[in-house]
Amino acid sequence: MELKERFLKYVGFDTQSDPGSEKFPSTDKQLVLLRYLADEMKSIGLLDVEMDRYGYVMGTIPATPGHEDRPVIGFIAHVDTSPDMNGADICPQIIEKYDGEDIRLNDKLTMTVADFPELSFYKGHTLITTDGTSLLGADDKAGVAEIMTAAEYLIQHPEIAHGKIRIGFTPDEEIGRGVDFFDVERFGAVCAYTVDGGFEGELEYENFNAAGVKIEVQGRNIHPGYAKDKMLNALQVVTEINTMLPAWERPEHTEGYEGFYHLISISGEVEKAAIEYIIRDHSREKFEAKKQFMTNVVEFLTKKYGEGVVSMTLKDQYYNMREMVEPHPEVIDKALQAMQQAEVKPIVRPIRGGTDGARLSYMGLPCPNLFTGGMNFHGKYEYCSLTTMHKAMQTILNLAVLWGK
Repeated sequence: MELKERFLKYVGFDTQSDPGSEKFPSTDKQLVLLRYLADEMKSIGLLDVEMDRYGYVMGTIPATPGHEDRPVIGFIAHVDTSPDMNGADICPQIIEKYDGEDIRLNDKLTMTVADFPELSFYKGHTLITTDGTSLLGADDKAGVAEIMTAAEYLIQHPEIAHGKIRIGFTPDEEIGRGVDFFDVERFGAVCAYTVDGGFEGELEYENFNAAGVKIEVQGRNIHPGYAKDKMLNALQVVTEINTMLPAWERPEHTEGYEGFYHLISISGEVEKAAIEYIIRDHSREKFEAKKQFMTNVVEFLTKKYGEGVVSMTLKDQYYNMREMVEPHPEVIDKALQAMQQAEVKPIVRPIRGGTDGARLSYMGLPCPNLFTGGMNFHGKYEYCSLTTMHKAMQTILNLAVLWGK
């Protein structure tokens, strides 16, 4: 199956994850695609294909005879799509030889070069966009398609020498649970690459340190006409919390290595309310300082309003993989070489987010992130370059050869 056909097939599966679910995977519909992938892996000739009780799918491209002693490497991608945007009934639109101009998604919605200047890079490429009513699912079905198409190519071309290669597909990456039950020992690789990046040439092995914060406020509701010196409005307290955080450290004012506090939810009423944030920073020192600042805010408000009014739950989610990857420079060096061989200019920059690879690196599997060609993830302006997807697939093939030498 060709790369384009495979990708369009995969985006037809609704695989949206659900952060409110307590089960794993968070949605049963992810399992539909995972089962399909397991069957497809068997049909194209992969060995040791299995899907465990958590939905993880793994399989093996066996080593070329005489190369069984080469290091075992892996490629990993996630199947779920973001809960931030509709992921069902996706209607991809294909633009051949993109002219570099604004793209009309539908009668009411246009993706402009002014708003998305990265489009200029893709002039002349074949682009796949949404119709403006859903996300596309390139995050990360582009990566899934690239891995599967590369795997099929290696199986069909036994003259390409390589070591044993492990393939893995995961659920629930978008809600931060993607590798909660991933069996690194069973996967059995010395290193792996998540194929979950964006812009052509991206190579990422630095990501945010991440934490989630929920602050709950117990108010005291009194008839507003008789509330003087009696009412404690929980909603007013949560808005006070937000004003105490530095406004310049919000996502809309940060870039590169700069971290942030991101307000993601306010809920409640006068009697009881809650406010939720995510905290992100590449620097562990600054990350810890941000968490301490949140603690200080809660302590200050406790002194102001009394015990039992303000409570906080703070939980670390993942850490910067750099300190786990840097001791293995060959993992990065080979990725750079593989890109250059694919006529791709490497762009090494920090991930302003996280990937399964970050947690896997801390679980003992060094796992930097490769580009896919997808852009504007999680929304109706998402698109991908099929031209770049082919280069991503070639990068995977080149890595297989380089590790097999």
